[in-house]
This record gives sequence, C-alpha cells and structure tokens, in this order.
Amino acid sequence: MRRSKYRNTRVKRGDFTFDSEAEAKRYARLRAYEEAGHISELQVHPTYELLPAFTDRYGKRQRAILYEADFAYVQDGVLVVEDVKGKETEAFKLKRKLFLARYPEIDLRVIAAK
Repeated sequence: MRRSKYRNTRVKRGDFTFDSEAEAKRYARLRAYEEAGHISELQVHPTYELLPAFTDRYGKRQRAILYEADFAYVQDGVLVVEDVKGKETEAFKLKRKLFLARYPEIDLRVIAAK
C-alpha cells in the first residue's frame, strides 16, 4: 500500500481498511469496549450528510456535502461519532462546524493520533 500526503499508511484489519495505524488501534480498543459492554452498535466509517444536494440559480446540480467519520457507537444512550486525527485540516474544521450545526444531539469526538 502507498503512503498518503499526510505520511500515514493504510492498514487492513479483517473486513476493514483504515487510513492509519492509529485508526486501526482505535478500532481494536473500541471492539474491546463493545465486547465488555461499555459501548454498543459500533459502526466503522459511517457517513453523515452535512448539506443536501441542490440546484443552483444557474441550473447546475451541486452534489451533497458528506462527512465520513471513522467510528460511531452508542455510549450511555448517547450516539458518539469519533474521528482519529494526526492533524486537523482546514476541510475537517469546516466539516466539524457543519456537523455540529446539523447534528447537535450527537457527541462528536476527535481522538489525537499517537
């Protein structure tokens, strides 16, 4: 597998491919939490719509803006969405704001890659 522009190496674990070793390690930890009953309904790479598709005033169709998180799960009755980040890009900062505005009931957590 090849390196990305952020110098991370994609990692395959079972049926999933992760963007980094840190993300794969976080998945292993979350699976252990799920098996121990601390969390439930673990999802890998869930997608959330931040802005629906629309047609602009010139008649051009604009695609929806989507956010693909690393993980989602339920903890103590609250939906938690996680993203493992080594560095927060400007695109991520914008998507985080859109996510928080669109889904205020969801707990968005950024996990620092180690």
